[in-house]
Amino acid sequence: MSLDLFAPELESNLLPNDGVVENLGLILNEQDSQKYLNYFLTHLAWQNDDVYLFGKHHVMDRKVVWYGDKHFQYRYSGSIKHAHPWQPALFRLKQHIEQRVRAHFNSCLANLYENGTQGLGWHSDDEAALYQGNSKTSVIASLSLGATRKMSFKHKTEHHKVDLLLQSGQLIVMRGETQQHWKHQISKSSKILTPRINLTFRNFYASA
Repeated sequence: MSLDLFAPELESNLLPNDGVVENLGLILNEQDSQKYLNYFLTHLAWQNDDVYLFGKHHVMDRKVVWYGDKHFQYRYSGSIKHAHPWQPALFRLKQHIEQRVRAHFNSCLANLYENGTQGLGWHSDDEAALYQGNSKTSVIASLSLGATRKMSFKHKTEHHKVDLLLQSGQLIVMRGETQQHWKHQISKSSKILTPRINLTFRNFYASA
């Protein structure tokens, strides 16, 4: 059965205050979403994410890869990531998303969750390299491919929490000061047995 029968409703802002998360709904149909998923599973340069926690090195199950206009170096959780040159199909998808979002992006961090046992804990994408000058605003476009997963947002100081199910082909856009005031996560679920790819298109402003 096609998920189009239960397609997410478009919303200009999912958050009650202090930020904007726009739901653009399904920008890819079921067939195209599956084609992109299958292609990116085998054609992106996936590697296990690694982080340093309390001085110890940990290799995570979740796989990541970073692409960009330049050979950027990006440090988070004590680890340095290097951007690969754009993969052609990913670059064409970036151009399509830029038209929908009306914004330009110079990089993409791709995440691979092979099944529901892999998730992502509470965090904000608020590293200094993602902001231009003294600005506290950013635009991050997030496209889901594959298994439907639950994403949650919670306010950093107030008791607000927002949950949504992200379907294959669905695009959301985090704008403004969302990262300053909100954290987000991808919940784990043992019931999910199939992979999900998340493509997060963003701008990187640090020196290459």
